[in-house]
Amino acid sequence: MDLAQEHGISTQAVRNYERDGLLPPARRTPSGYRVYSAVHVRALRAYLALVPAHGYTTSGEVMRAANSGDLDTALRAIDRSHAQLLHDRETLDAVEAAVGILTRPPATSRPDRPLAIGDLAHRIGVTPATLRKWERAGILAPRRSPATRHRLYSADDIRDAELAHLLRRGGYPLDHIATVMRQVRGAGGPEPLAGSLENWRRRLADRGRAMLTAATRLADYLSLLDAPPGDAAEAGDVPRPLPA
Repeated sequence: MDLAQEHGISTQAVRNYERDGLLPPARRTPSGYRVYSAVHVRALRAYLALVPAHGYTTSGEVMRAANSGDLDTALRAIDRSHAQLLHDRETLDAVEAAVGILTRPPATSRPDRPLAIGDLAHRIGVTPATLRKWERAGILAPRRSPATRHRLYSADDIRDAELAHLLRRGGYPLDHIATVMRQVRGAGGPEPLAGSLENWRRRLADRGRAMLTAATRLADYLSLLDAPPGDAAEAGDVPRPLPA
C-alpha cells in the first residue's frame, strides 16, 4: 500500500515524520529510495490516531519513545494525557455546578465588602496580572475607588472571576468567555453558558473516543515491534519504495 495515499498526506509529510522520529528509520535501496514496511504503516496509523486523542506534543513524545524502545516513557505520556482528560471532566462538572450562581449567588458566598485586586487574585488562585488581562478582554468590569483609583471587585465581579477561572481551566479562549459573560449579564441568564458547556462535554467525549482508537492503533504497532524479525513482512503490508 502507499504509505502517504492511505491517509491523504503528501510523501514529503512521510519523510518529515521519519526525520522527526515519529516513524522508525526506513531502509534505503542502492539508488537511495526509502523502503517502508508494515512497521512503518502501523507506526503512521498509530501516530495519526494519537494526534486527535492526545495532541501533537504528547503524540510525538509517545512515538519517539516507542521507536527508541522506551516503552515506559511512552506509557507515562499517555497516562498524563488520560489524567488531564479526567481533570477536564472534573472541571466541567465544577463549571456546571457554578451555573446556578450566575444570577443568584448564595448569600453565604457574598463577601461583606469589595475586594482589592490582590485579595481577589489570592482567593481564586491567579495573579493580579491575569485579572487585569481578563478586564481588558471584557470579562471583568470592576469599579474604581474614587479616592485611590484602585480596582474594587464586588460580589458579582468575584462571581464572574471565579466562573472565568473555571472556564479558562476548561480550555476556553478569553473572547469566548467574554461573550458568555456579556450574554449572561445582559439578558439571558445561564442559557448561553449551558450551551457552551454542552459543546465542551461533546468535545471531551470525542477526545475520549479518539483515545480508544489511538490505544488500538498503538497496541497494533507495539505488538509488531515486539514480534520476531520477519513477522512484519507477513503482516499483510507489502514494503513500498518512496523517493529519497
